[in-house]
Amino acid sequence: MTTLADTMMDMGRKARRAATDLAATSPASIDLTLRNMAAALRDAAPGIIKANARDVGAATERKLGAAMIDRLVLDATRIDAIAGSLEEIAAQQTVIGAVQDQWSRPNGLRFAKVSVPIGVIGMIYESRPNVTADAAALCLKSGNAVILRGGSEAVESNRAISAVLRKVLAEDGLPEDAVQLVMTQDRDAVGHLLSGLDATVDLIIPRGGKGLVERVQREARVPVLAHLDGLNHTYVHEDAEPKMALDLIANAKMRRTGVCGATETALVDAGLAERFIPDLVATLTGLGCEVRGDERARAIHPDMTTATPQDFDTEHLA
Repeated sequence: MTTLADTMMDMGRKARRAATDLAATSPASIDLTLRNMAAALRDAAPGIIKANARDVGAATERKLGAAMIDRLVLDATRIDAIAGSLEEIAAQQTVIGAVQDQWSRPNGLRFAKVSVPIGVIGMIYESRPNVTADAAALCLKSGNAVILRGGSEAVESNRAISAVLRKVLAEDGLPEDAVQLVMTQDRDAVGHLLSGLDATVDLIIPRGGKGLVERVQREARVPVLAHLDGLNHTYVHEDAEPKMALDLIANAKMRRTGVCGATETALVDAGLAERFIPDLVATLTGLGCEVRGDERARAIHPDMTTATPQDFDTEHLA
């Protein structure tokens, strides 16, 4: 009988072999495959949307919050944006083989620091199914194999997207196991991945809530590339063009309030504050956003709610 430990260990071995094969693959071939993946995702959009609808239905039954469901939902526009991201990654300059530094010693020896792939990356993430494509594409672009472990909220969507990516890899003659999705939602699978799978995993990247990141940092037996809370700030310099700054903040906050990149705090230079803050409050409240300000901001625009210290430590999401 095959155990979960056996399954995970097999994924690690397959990923290591795929990483070795990728190291011998030309950057041009990888870029072509990324563009083919983008086209395949657009073609597969109806099936991906159907799979996503099952995830959204389950999330609604579980009474997940509106922000969480918004992160989860895929439609034709969002799938096209995912495909566009893959095309943007393909168009980026190749980093593999880039010389970062070089120097010579008095005895004539010459040294160079050159970018090389890491090897196998374990990606653990929550909610947003677009991460399945984004993480796979970034790893492939940098010559790395990836083992993906998405959240239970997006299990059907992640399976549909990863199936498309793996199909294109196989069709293009690249190692299909360069992109693998952990198919079970058993939490023990994360523990196995964090163990490093007998030294086949070189790096773990968590992307999600504070609890997830803390668990990964606590339990991982391989290096971790972690992040902090999604407390994003937009700073408006005294010399900023006010209209552009208003448009940027409105987009950063209100385009999708539930994403981890949404702005939570606007920091306004004192030299611009008297002229800018009233327009900022009017713009954001006109878009349905509640604005809270500290004492100095409320002295300029008293109609704002008084901000508490907790407001500056909260990822509001909705």
